[in-house]
Amino acid sequence: MLDFRLSPAQEALRRKAREFALHEILPAAWEADRTGRTPVALLRKAREAGLMNADIPRAYGGEGLGLLDNVIITEELAAACAGLATSIFDNSLGMEPLRLCGNEPLKRRVFAELLADFKLIAFATSEPTMGSDVAGIRCLARRDGGDWVLEGTKFWVTNGGIADYFSIFATVDPKSRHEGICAFLVERSQPGVRVGRPIPKLGQRGSNTAGVRLEAVRVPAANVLAPPGEGFALAMRTFARTRPAIGAFAVGAARSAMEFAADYARRRQAFGTPIARFQAIQHKLADMFQKVETARLLVWKAAWEADQGGDPTIAASIAKLYASEAAFQVADEALQIFGGYGYTPLFPVEKILRDCRLFRIYEGTSEVQRHILAGHVLEAYRPVMPALEELALHRGGEASGTGATPRAWRCRICGHVHLGEQPPAECPVCFFPASAFREVHDP
Repeated sequence: MLDFRLSPAQEALRRKAREFALHEILPAAWEADRTGRTPVALLRKAREAGLMNADIPRAYGGEGLGLLDNVIITEELAAACAGLATSIFDNSLGMEPLRLCGNEPLKRRVFAELLADFKLIAFATSEPTMGSDVAGIRCLARRDGGDWVLEGTKFWVTNGGIADYFSIFATVDPKSRHEGICAFLVERSQPGVRVGRPIPKLGQRGSNTAGVRLEAVRVPAANVLAPPGEGFALAMRTFARTRPAIGAFAVGAARSAMEFAADYARRRQAFGTPIARFQAIQHKLADMFQKVETARLLVWKAAWEADQGGDPTIAASIAKLYASEAAFQVADEALQIFGGYGYTPLFPVEKILRDCRLFRIYEGTSEVQRHILAGHVLEAYRPVMPALEELALHRGGEASGTGATPRAWRCRICGHVHLGEQPPAECPVCFFPASAFREVHDP
């Protein structure tokens, strides 16, 4: 039986995240956006409030919150600022490969460090010349004795300029594509690790994004997350579990855009009446509300599937695709309701619109999500309806006067159905020969 109610613990978690968002994140959001600097002290507060690292498994001393718990937190934080929420959530993304890998000694050591002290861990697959095409990684991993040596550049690394650890994906041979991908946990303090200047961005400016240069970085075998040939699968499993959170970012940002637009519509007057009374504005708000509610349900479903131990890949792609597209539409309509004021930084919606634009790009573009879903529909999806060439449309009743059901033949070219013991010598509709007909039966 379906039950969409949150548990009392989840309701309490949402209240805690909402209070933190309103009292800690919201006051810092516009200054972080203006300066492009991530307030690290705020991330520290999020950790102290139990809103960061709470998904470290209980087996390693953590609280063991599930993905549904995490997306509940994420929506509330993103409602105050998607950029700062991204930097807070990034520890979950950065440590997901660690959580999924089979390196138990590394798990015990790093999870203990994350629980004992304020440490940031970043996720690094993208490079200057590749993003969603994970198999196109060019950062090289070369075995040297019992160690590995990394050489290359990672790019678009969230929290890259402030992180203590990096989950680095590399390859032993760029030509081998998927088969050569491997992954390592790299510490920022290791010789040869250099971090670039913050990358200037359209939105989410309060979230640090930087490139990471690896110059002959020696990584011990103890820090291997995935050996060659297993790194690509690890990256895909990571995305399947973190894409619902991207959807949650989108839901939170879109929800705030809708709320601000509704508030403005009640107050703003045109032609002697509040614009909220105009049907055109009401329809915009109605569409915005249904997009927020629908996106949230898709995000929750994907997170629930992951928590049940299933493969959430398809549900995660649906949630990420719909929520990210819907959020930009909602923010755009919110700005339209604000009119000229919405186009200025004096009101909040222009920032939300800029922040929302990123959701359609990172952790797999909307185009990549459509590619995943199209592949599922065409290859893995099992339809309920019979194949078209087996469908006896307009078959009719029993043959007149015979008392028996006649045989039915369907033309595979135009769909014409012929009743009789044999197919016709020629289709009377498209003129193809009898070989174009196939006998069909009722389901």
